[in-house]
Amino acid sequence: MLAEEVANLVVNKKPLFILDVRNESDYKDWKIEGEAVQSINIPYFDLIDGVDHILDQLPKDEQILVVCAKEGSSKFVAESLEEAGVENLAYLSGGMKSWSEYLYKAEVYKDENVKVYQFIRVGKGCLSYMVISGEEALVVDASRFLDVYEIVAANEGVKITHIVDSHLHADHISGGKELADRVGAEYYLMKSEGAVFDFNPLENFTNIEFEKVSLEVLAVKTPGHTPGSVSFFVNNKLLFAGDTIFVGGLGRPDLGGKAAEWAEDLYDTVFEKVAKIADDVIVLPGHYASLDDEMNEHGFVGDTLGNIRARNEMMQTKVKAEFIEQVVANANSETPPNFEEIVAINRGNMTADEEKKQELEIGPNRCALHHTH
Repeated sequence: MLAEEVANLVVNKKPLFILDVRNESDYKDWKIEGEAVQSINIPYFDLIDGVDHILDQLPKDEQILVVCAKEGSSKFVAESLEEAGVENLAYLSGGMKSWSEYLYKAEVYKDENVKVYQFIRVGKGCLSYMVISGEEALVVDASRFLDVYEIVAANEGVKITHIVDSHLHADHISGGKELADRVGAEYYLMKSEGAVFDFNPLENFTNIEFEKVSLEVLAVKTPGHTPGSVSFFVNNKLLFAGDTIFVGGLGRPDLGGKAAEWAEDLYDTVFEKVAKIADDVIVLPGHYASLDDEMNEHGFVGDTLGNIRARNEMMQTKVKAEFIEQVVANANSETPPNFEEIVAINRGNMTADEEKKQELEIGPNRCALHHTH
């Protein structure tokens, strides 16, 4: 079964039973999840000599998907189960690596001026976007899977002309600069993020305009998660919030080792800058923690700013000292795996081949400070 097929089942909440044959620690750290997904973990090494002892743990009338890291072990186990008489079997093609890399496309918004697509990296919790107007397109927070954006642009009959990164990502490798070089687009990033390659510093722009799109780089920047985090406001209707505001939380400001200092920036962002934005504006974040909790009835991850304010307790703590205390108290949560190497690659201080990039990105995102349910 392809990752695309699995993603469609997960997003559309179709029943799926997963037998995950990776090591217990890998399973506990990161697995395929969804409202209608059930899974059990039985390591491969417990199944090499036979599968009869687990047959009573498997459903008789549901689709069963066997999952491992790269495919080989799950294929072996699926074949063993088939020989034992189990039906409705499949294994995940490419294993959890392929699951980590699949992008699910959802339409977010459309009017007479713009169309917006969200690309949901279901296995990783990362979100990127394409804003289309006329014959041009802008990409926000591009992943390294460049073909996806090029194919959509070609199908829409548009040229990618602008690419922006909301910040220097810590949990995944950006494709922004490489995509810009490949298609001849302008690439934008905050100078304060310290990238060593050529780009357009967002500090020099208050607006980026093309066709019938006005992308406002918020006049006052929105630091917090990183010193150079920005949010992008499109046509006064859509707020591409990067890792500053999520549907159920705020961006964690502790990855640079300055939790209290950056928490003050985050407070100013939330209660001075974002506070001026209307409740009916649609917030489109850079990540999510739970697709079940954060995907809305329209099939994309996002919500109105008013709804997010109403349920996000961190946005209701009006006293600055209390807010900072809450942030610092949460600052010892687990950091994104390999984040220092990923940041070095995104900054241009380090290079990596495809295999190394895959290895660095494996696992969930951990960029949220706090989530409410």
